[in-house]
Amino acid sequence: MELLRNYQLDFMLCLTAICGLLTVFTLITNFISARRRRSLLLLTSSSTLLLVFDRLSYASQGNVSTLGFFITRISIFLVYFMTLVVIYAFNLYLIDMASSNKKIGFVPKELVYVRVIVHIGVDVLICSQFLGLYYTFDQNNYYHRADAFALSFVFPTVALFLHFMVTIKYFKGKIVKHAFISAIFFMAMPYIAAIAQIRFYGLSLINITIAASVIAVYMVTISDANQIYRKSHEQKIKFLEEKHSNSRKMILQTSEALASAIDAKDRYTNGHSMRVAIYSEMIARAAGKSEEECETIHIAGLLHDIGKIGIPDTVIGKRERLTEAEFAVIKQHPEIGREILSKLDTAPELSLGACYHHERYDGKGYPEGLCGQQIPEVARIIAVADAYDAMTSRRSYRNVLPQSVARSEIAKGIGTQFDPYFALIMLEIIDGDTNYNLRQQV
Repeated sequence: MELLRNYQLDFMLCLTAICGLLTVFTLITNFISARRRRSLLLLTSSSTLLLVFDRLSYASQGNVSTLGFFITRISIFLVYFMTLVVIYAFNLYLIDMASSNKKIGFVPKELVYVRVIVHIGVDVLICSQFLGLYYTFDQNNYYHRADAFALSFVFPTVALFLHFMVTIKYFKGKIVKHAFISAIFFMAMPYIAAIAQIRFYGLSLINITIAASVIAVYMVTISDANQIYRKSHEQKIKFLEEKHSNSRKMILQTSEALASAIDAKDRYTNGHSMRVAIYSEMIARAAGKSEEECETIHIAGLLHDIGKIGIPDTVIGKRERLTEAEFAVIKQHPEIGREILSKLDTAPELSLGACYHHERYDGKGYPEGLCGQQIPEVARIIAVADAYDAMTSRRSYRNVLPQSVARSEIAKGIGTQFDPYFALIMLEIIDGDTNYNLRQQV
């Protein structure tokens, strides 16, 4: 205690700085409710002023100048006053905790009584300045306890007792454990300090413990708010992920429905778009594309022939060899597909796949005669998958080609019809399909 007596002003200065910083942090905090922030702000700022004026009162005692006379009296008064303000701020804190807690949802009447007690305490404090109830000063401007000094403990003690009753009665088991413990700590420590201060006169144990308790309450409140914010953030992310997943699922289902509608125009191409989508995705995965890229390429494969919607059924479903004029009509479907899918600006790969999947690596394709790397990557992948399915599907004029023939044609087209990299990947996929499952099942 002697050590604390010698260094208590330094210790109080340290606590003052901490409480002051917490006040600033509370001002700029925006992830707790407005009412909780107001109660914390009042708690931290009042505890800061409590320590400031307590320290100032120690420094000014014995100063018989006019300035010392006023500073001492004002500081002592504000020490008593700020003690009541801290209790009032903590009462606001408990009111917010009770009313915002779904398991409680109302303000306990005991907390209303505390408001009345604090107001009475302030009124008695003001009266004591004229009656000398709590303290007096000697001719050397030193502070001394008065005969009714114990009365100054009555109002804070009763208020904290009511806080204790509320915490045990309403909060136990209904708030997080560390918040409950910090509330008990806030109420218990001033009692312990008050008993000790009666024995060790000249020490500001009550004010020091009040400041320390406020710091504990602040830390617990911010920790709890961070946890709530983190959970809310995680839930928001989960919601957005589910929303994104549902959106992608809806896009996939819509694309599959469109692909089925396209393939239905010709019974011999039934399932073609779905198989091209599967083969394209297999090539993309083998090429090391990300999950999202593979999904996009799959959808692009589903919609690569969407332009055939604009081609007359008489041309699409013709069983005989097409005339040059009819073939010219068929060759319009890539550009029609681009026009249809160009509105989907969030997934430009879809329109690119639809428009350029008939381009050749050597530049002899259509509609624009692009060559090599000029052809969008998604179209180069779909071109290989499309050609492979065309060979491994039944047509009006032939049955499914043998796997060896399809493999040979893909190998022949490396560097001319197909991108060498993706064509070689397709050959590896074919070689791994020992049972020839990658074909139209007839």
